Amino acid sequence: MYTPEPKTQARLDDLARDLEYRAAHFAGYPCNQNFDYSALTPFLQLVLNNVGDPFRGSNFSSNTHEIEREVITQFARLLRLPEEDAWGYVTNGGTEGNMYGLFLARELFPEGVVYFSEDTHYSVVKIMRVLKARSIMIKSQPSGEIDYEDLYETIRINRDAPVIFMANIGTTMKGAVDDIGKVRDILKQLAITESYIHGDAALSGMILPFVDEPQPYAFDQGFDSLSISGHKLIGSPLPCGVVLTRSAYVARISRSIEYVGVMDTTLTGSRNAITPLMIWLAFQRYGIEGFRGLVADMLDTARYAVDRFNALDIPAWRNKNSVTVVFPKPSPQIIAKWQLASYEDIAHIITMPHVTREMIDKIAAECVQDERARQPQEAR
Repeated sequence: MYTPEPKTQARLDDLARDLEYRAAHFAGYPCNQNFDYSALTPFLQLVLNNVGDPFRGSNFSSNTHEIEREVITQFARLLRLPEEDAWGYVTNGGTEGNMYGLFLARELFPEGVVYFSEDTHYSVVKIMRVLKARSIMIKSQPSGEIDYEDLYETIRINRDAPVIFMANIGTTMKGAVDDIGKVRDILKQLAITESYIHGDAALSGMILPFVDEPQPYAFDQGFDSLSISGHKLIGSPLPCGVVLTRSAYVARISRSIEYVGVMDTTLTGSRNAITPLMIWLAFQRYGIEGFRGLVADMLDTARYAVDRFNALDIPAWRNKNSVTVVFPKPSPQIIAKWQLASYEDIAHIITMPHVTREMIDKIAAECVQDERARQPQEAR
């Protein structure tokens, strides 16, 4: 067993103390800190690699493909995709999942135009550059949901090209969900016969399956591929996610790699073999009803946050089925202390399981004090 030298250990101890403090003031980003993967410690002593397609064999057999397939099957059930038609893999996060879905769409429709709203995650603009795909940004409504009138007119002008639509299932800053029922109606009205819809469901993909009146989020409602993060609602010390699509689409990009004996169907070659274990273990821990309870508690906390802020005359709001609580941007000091995400004149709290009502009370009180301090002396 390796024992670090005192200087090295001191450096690690200092870093751990700093990060533990920051973890206690972590309210603005959608990462669940309430997890326990200590049962997986023995696997950290092994060389594991999920290279290649998890549904095919590999010469590199030190992998967790079997567990990964179970994870994909679980998500196929949640997202209402028939298991015999389902294909997917565990990614290193939402950006890779979005890139994979849009890559498939580009391969199916090389002349297609990608449409996405101005509230779409920043990574999509980068993905468009990497794929060299033609794209058009559409205006958003104040809620963060896409502007359907602008979408209609823009598609109408470019109706000679296949439509690739990038749907937000919970926008980054406001938690808004694009209604693909309305998008599909637009495609029907304009007689668009070639289309592909990918959904970025990084956070809300693990919320909407567990609420009574969800917005459209599933394959049976018209999606062709979906990306969900694992380090967000599920919780993980390592960034990860899942991308899910139909196996028939994947056949278009598949090729055989002889020296490792795999089918190359993923974006990366070597892939993390620990994160599938983490997602799998979380489902073993919570089960469907456990996640349902977790989501209900998060939504209750979000309602409390809106009420608490408003009671203190801080205008706060959230979208339907969203745990993202939006309010006016506070001082840089408050943003830094509580690791709040901010954009232009707004900021948000995301009521992940570790975000308590006590934390919300403290943030709200500090925002009130901050506002008073910023007022001119004669106005007090």
